[in-house]
Amino acid sequence: MKYSIVIPVYNRPEEVDELLESLTMQSFKDFEIVVIEDGSAVPCKDVVDKYAGKGEMNIKYYSKKNSGPGPSRNYGVERACGEYVIILDSDCVLPEGYMAAVDKELSDSPCDAFGGPDCAHPSFTPIQKAISYSMTSFFTTGGIRGGKKKLDKFYPRSFNMGVKRSVYEKLGGFSKMRFGEDIDFSIRIFKGGYTCRLFPEAWVWHKRRTDLDKFFKQVFNSGIARINLQKRHPGSMKLVHLLPAVFTVGVISLVLLAMILRFAATGGIPFGHTVIGWWTLPLIPLLLYIAMIFVDASRQNHSMVIGFLAVEAAFVQLFGYGFGFLKALWERCVMKKGEFSAYEKNFYD
Repeated sequence: MKYSIVIPVYNRPEEVDELLESLTMQSFKDFEIVVIEDGSAVPCKDVVDKYAGKGEMNIKYYSKKNSGPGPSRNYGVERACGEYVIILDSDCVLPEGYMAAVDKELSDSPCDAFGGPDCAHPSFTPIQKAISYSMTSFFTTGGIRGGKKKLDKFYPRSFNMGVKRSVYEKLGGFSKMRFGEDIDFSIRIFKGGYTCRLFPEAWVWHKRRTDLDKFFKQVFNSGIARINLQKRHPGSMKLVHLLPAVFTVGVISLVLLAMILRFAATGGIPFGHTVIGWWTLPLIPLLLYIAMIFVDASRQNHSMVIGFLAVEAAFVQLFGYGFGFLKALWERCVMKKGEFSAYEKNFYD
């Protein structure tokens, strides 16, 4: 067996159904599937059973107590047989050429670890498309999340990550970090001297979060995780990781400055002289950024509605990450507290 696809899942039977359906459509068939039910209240066993005897599908199903994503992936890898393990999130759907693309890349130029990009499927809701845009656009993430080009080393994320089984075992798999565990693993891959590449054609449709409240919780935890990762791996933080916090502080500062200038322009009268004036100048960079996001997202998705939603999603992403980053910076670097994360009970929500 060359490949084992490991899928941890928590209360997502409908999404597992879509993912398994996409796996039945793969043109390359030399793989097994290992599904790990991580203490779900709504299990997906019936869904897995539906595919167990379908065509050439080779599926294993395990149920365990909830432990979070990292330990669940390790649990699955321990029971997998493939030379390579491919880690997928349960909210992904694969194009039919995904496995063939992975196999071609490894046949042409073998490596120890790899990952692929993601994009939005036409069937995604407008808010899912907006969130997908905010997580993949150069204007929001700086182009560090995978695509045709990359700024530096490519660090695979666990929604679409492959590792040679022997390397996985030598590194001890994922840590017990509740958030940022995939970046921690990627950093350890590079520290171990192993080769890691981006496979541009091995992309997935990734649903991510289904509303902005859940999205905020996700990125807030990601901001905290970045400080935790810097503490674990000094020097791992790059300039681009600081940008959401800088953006957050910058936007708040510009808005406060505009309010102060307006107060001065109106002589302290709260609603006096409401005509737009020179006091709005600090808001111009913010308005230009909003316009840029709106135009780019609308163009990419052929929808002004998604353009408007993408603006909201971009601010949720940058503010959420920025506030999480600043909170962790204070707690860990100033107050000298230990590693922590927030919204742990809502991790999968």
